[in-house]
Amino acid sequence: MQNPTELLQETKQHGSLLFPFNIYPCTIPGDFPSVSLHWHENMELICIKSGRGYVQYGTIQANAAADDIFVIPPGNLHAIYGRGQRMDYENIIFDLRFLGGGAADVCDQKYLSPLSSGAFLMPLHLNPGSRGYKEISECVQQAEDCCGKRERGFELLVKSSMLRLIGLLTEYYPEKPSVESPDAERLKKVTQIVEKEYNSKLTIEDIAARCAVSSSHFMRWFHQMTGTSFNVYLNERRLAYAADLLRQSDDKIVDIAGRTGFDNLSNFNRRFKKRYGITPREYRHQNVVS
Repeated sequence: MQNPTELLQETKQHGSLLFPFNIYPCTIPGDFPSVSLHWHENMELICIKSGRGYVQYGTIQANAAADDIFVIPPGNLHAIYGRGQRMDYENIIFDLRFLGGGAADVCDQKYLSPLSSGAFLMPLHLNPGSRGYKEISECVQQAEDCCGKRERGFELLVKSSMLRLIGLLTEYYPEKPSVESPDAERLKKVTQIVEKEYNSKLTIEDIAARCAVSSSHFMRWFHQMTGTSFNVYLNERRLAYAADLLRQSDDKIVDIAGRTGFDNLSNFNRRFKKRYGITPREYRHQNVVS
């Protein structure tokens, strides 16, 4: 039986098998309106370049502005929202095994393995006034520069910059992760249900009952935790899955609509265009994966 904590997991390969590190320049709403709640086993840095928006980690919703850096250790729920404002940012995502995780040495034993398991570092929101910000941002800049130039040996420099970054985080932010709050645990439960059953007829009444609360309480609580309604969140996740299928398969659009929880093609087309700005057919033509 699948572990429930796996149901929300993003499993995309970032970078290559031998160099599992990548930098993704993104714009909200230029590339997509938002990035809904999800988690993965990789380390992630969200580096805000310009504009303003919001980054959620766990149940915390933080204002995001230029030069902010959000540190998201493996296994932590997070989301990115523009809420009507433009925000340019970079996602730096890498597998800790790239840094030597799994090796039989003191670095893995004391730092990398605990970091992978969620027992070492909590999510952080850093800005220019934060402890160690200058040194930490220099590590980010070095990795960006090396990946931009891709000169001989750049992989070694990227690896060294990320090791130094984790070392600095360990030095400046030695606090151990706190125990997840009941709200965070319930939020994970809800998102896990959505990831497993997004293609079925999920209702607020059904989800509320599984959380042992009334529908009205659930609606207020979910909006407070995420800044959006449950139905909006559910449709965003369905549309995200549909976008993946449009890019990666030749399946008929009507079949993709049905597989992602939309039993009406015109409704799917309307919602997809509202979210992505173009029709599903146009999206497929513009985002073909070779």
